[in-house]
Amino acid sequence: MTWPGREALSELGVPRTQIVLDVVLLGSLATWALSSAYTSVGLHGWGLLLPVAALLVGAGAVCGLRRTTRERRLAVSVGLIVVLGGMGWASYAVGMDVMAAVLWISGAALALERLPLLIGLLLAVPLASSFAIQVPEADALGTAITMAGILFGGCALRLDAQARGAGFRLLAQERAAREAEAVSAALAERARIAREIHDVLAHSLSAQLVHLEAARIQIERGPEGAFRDEILERVTAARGMARSGLAETRQALSALRGELTPVEEYLRGIAAEDDADTVVTGERLAMAPEVSQAVRRVAQEALTNARKHAPGGRVRLLLAYEGSGVRLEIRDSGPAVHSCELSRSGSGYGLLGMRERAELLGGTLEAGPEGAGFLVRLRVPACTDDALTEQGARIGAPEGAGAWRVAPGW
Repeated sequence: MTWPGREALSELGVPRTQIVLDVVLLGSLATWALSSAYTSVGLHGWGLLLPVAALLVGAGAVCGLRRTTRERRLAVSVGLIVVLGGMGWASYAVGMDVMAAVLWISGAALALERLPLLIGLLLAVPLASSFAIQVPEADALGTAITMAGILFGGCALRLDAQARGAGFRLLAQERAAREAEAVSAALAERARIAREIHDVLAHSLSAQLVHLEAARIQIERGPEGAFRDEILERVTAARGMARSGLAETRQALSALRGELTPVEEYLRGIAAEDDADTVVTGERLAMAPEVSQAVRRVAQEALTNARKHAPGGRVRLLLAYEGSGVRLEIRDSGPAVHSCELSRSGSGYGLLGMRERAELLGGTLEAGPEGAGFLVRLRVPACTDDALTEQGARIGAPEGAGAWRVAPGW
């Protein structure tokens, strides 16, 4: 027992001209049935309520049948076909032959078009034969031809709907194939970029680490003094930066290859490097890859800024899952050791980049002084299928258009 395809049972892809023609045809049949009841049967006044009621019941049964067949509810659909046939016999019994013909033919056509073929035939044959038998002066051949015509028309409607549905299925498959091809191409391009970054940047940083380590060892072997200690401190700091850059490069490579570690694990790892406290609250949400990457980069940038502008201060990192979104906060207590050179370093584009990341995802970012320290707060939705269509809508908005402040020196 096979139903027609879901696309065939829907109105998807039906031309507007066909819809207009169907409406005109149904309106003409209804007018013909009412006028026949008025002229042939002699129904007047309140008596016209009988054919009107029959039409309304028939229209309701047809509308219900279209819905129940889309939902593939066989028992209810068969019941509605039976209702159409019963209304046809009731109309025939009171002399409304045209009304009966309209109901019988509609029921037979819909049964063949929208029900499993075997059940549709079992319902359509009695309805078609009812109409054929009541045709005046019809012999056996005429009755057979009439029945065959009705059944052929119903089968033609079924084949047309199935052909339309098959066309839309092919379109959906082609669209899915194109999307898969685009995803595959994107993954291949990401893998190529990851290889380039690894071959150039990662190797360069690894070489720098080796040279810096060698320089540190040679300086330690040299004569003691204030100058040696200062140079050793700078070389050690540069070595730490190179190691951090190498770790960040590997994280970026993992992101390009789709091999990201969980966000909480990543945040705890980078926070531990700066002796920052990490707190995670709420029930974990599945984040879109671009959201996960934005959270990582904002946390990384904010911790770097805290290390530069609040040396020696306490830093607290909070990741909170709230409803369907994510909130990330990085607070520092202010500098415990003043360092003019570090506070003046940097291009000032770090917070701008964080803001752009947030807005591309339909989120917000607040950054500004809080007491003696500084606060960076990111809010983004966990899923951004709709938000990403608004890419860059607010980027470059003037200060005051959103919650965005830049502290001096950042």
